[in-house]
Parts: sequence; C-alpha cells; structure tokens
Amino acid sequence: RTCDQLRCTACDFRVSLFNDYVWDQSCDYLFFRNNMPELSKLRAKMRKKKGARAYACQCSWRSIGELTDLQTDQQLRWVCGKH
Repeated sequence: RTCDQLRCTACDFRVSLFNDYVWDQSCDYLFFRNNMPELSKLRAKMRKKKGARAYACQCSWRSIGELTDLQTDQQLRWVCGKH
C-alpha cells in the first residue's frame, strides 16, 4: 500500500507526489529547495512516464517505476504523516 501523506522529518515539508511523471536527471538540491511546493515551477523538470511516480520534498526527491520500500533508503527521512 502506498502512503499519500508522507512528510519529511529533515525539512519538515509534506512530500508531493506526481503520478505518471519522473524527475529529470538534471534535478538537484537547489532546484527543490527553491521551487517546492510550487507545481508551476516544478513542471520544468518533470518528464512524462506512464506508470511511474515522482516524489519530492524540499530536500529529497525520487522517481519510482515499480513498487519500492522507501524505508530501506537510509538517505530519506520520509515518514507517514498519519491518515
């Protein structure tokens, strides 16, 4: 099951998710730091990919193409924000 209420404990931002998109490989920390959570600015580095999902907070981002356990990624500080 996928949580749609993720929150980052590092930057204290809600994790945004975008169905059928991935992040461009040129994305970096400053891009997200300066543009989250404004979708109009984020679109510049979003690429369409059916079945994928792009996740981002203000300090971390991931493009996921298959079911993935994000808890195994030691660099992420994303937790369920409760439902």
